[in-house]
Amino acid sequence: MDILVIGGTRFFGIPMVKRLLENGHRVTIASRGSHGSPFGEAAEQVIMDRTDENSVMHALGGRQYDVIIDKVAYASNDVRTLLKHAHCKRYMQMSSCAVYKEAHLLISEDESDPQKQDLLWMDRTKDYALGKRQAERAALEFLDPQQCTFVRYPVVLGPNDYTGRLKFYAEHICGGIPLYADPLDTAVSYIHETEAGDFIAYLAENPVAGAFNGCSQGIISQKGIIDYIESRTGKKAVISPDGDPAPYNGVRADTSYSCAKAEKCGYHFSELSSWIFELLDSYISECAGTM
Repeated sequence: MDILVIGGTRFFGIPMVKRLLENGHRVTIASRGSHGSPFGEAAEQVIMDRTDENSVMHALGGRQYDVIIDKVAYASNDVRTLLKHAHCKRYMQMSSCAVYKEAHLLISEDESDPQKQDLLWMDRTKDYALGKRQAERAALEFLDPQQCTFVRYPVVLGPNDYTGRLKFYAEHICGGIPLYADPLDTAVSYIHETEAGDFIAYLAENPVAGAFNGCSQGIISQKGIIDYIESRTGKKAVISPDGDPAPYNGVRADTSYSCAKAEKCGYHFSELSSWIFELLDSYISECAGTM
């Protein structure tokens, strides 16, 4: 297939594109070019600013693809600018579990239906969840729902996570730096970067429409993360209202996502416990080496 990827040059975009290339697809990467391309000549690269319509039109105007995988759609105008100038048989959008308005266990995809959203043409906003809901909705102005796939993930973690959010806990505990974690006991889902990339590639090769959740099986709380680091280091976390706010504050109910649709399509996600503690160990070792 001829596949256009918007973004895809870092984090979980890398394993996604690698799988597509390994399976013989022709891949074009469209990005600002600020991170270069890790794929060399294996993938074509075009440089564009997706928020600038003239830039998109110059880079992609009139081109036709079997699949567009859009990893960086944060608002409805992002989608409009792209789909006005690049055409496809299938459009896959990297969405987010932030589209769901209620937090609880085993949230299903039908709890946020883009076809029932009122469309608001908008630029990127600080309201991440609103922007993602509107990005999904905007795709339906250009394509039939049966041509659209929305992949929804919670927080993605892994060794190439440039946000440093999970590493925050190891850095603060190892360094004796005060942190503020609230609530401590609420547990949530995560997904590993390799599976986050692999699942999108899998769906590209197994055409299905609609929204799909993806996450590891199991949940963990901030307390669970902190307790593990304490047990591995022998150091006690300094938890204080005046400490640095922890990255995963604010979730007020245990939250997980049903992956029954993904499993029905033949994809099975790993257990959270099979990788998150190994990842924490790597951050602990890294922090210990800098002290």
